[in-house]
Amino acid sequence: MAELNCQIVRPDRSLYEGAVANIILVTYAGELGVWPGHAPEVVALGDGVVRIRRTPEDGGGEFDVVVSGGYAEVDRDGVIILADHARRTDDIDPEVVHRTRDKAIDALDELEPGDYRAAYYEKKVRWCNLLLKHATGGPAQGQR
Repeated sequence: MAELNCQIVRPDRSLYEGAVANIILVTYAGELGVWPGHAPEVVALGDGVVRIRRTPEDGGGEFDVVVSGGYAEVDRDGVIILADHARRTDDIDPEVVHRTRDKAIDALDELEPGDYRAAYYEKKVRWCNLLLKHATGGPAQGQR
């Protein structure tokens, strides 16, 4: 069976590297399915879930990675995902994410209007809400 080489890299580390059967990328233009032999292209990643199907030799099945921003380079043999943020859905601890989001909201509330740091905290709150949505299977509680 044909397979793809897949690498998922975020700024602080490599998240995954290995052979996969196919990948469904989340892009700004919608979802993009990638199978072996796909035409080469580079796409901007959106916010959402990348679905990765394992090869039958690796037991098949799917695992999901929540991503926010970045790019994916696709060629006939593989996909390299360079994500601004990425986390496997099975590695999300909702309690930790809630605490992180609450701290970001508190920091945001303490800023003066027009403070340039607001964009950082707003993005952090959005990332936490995205993680919570996919950790719990529904909308994040108390979204801002």
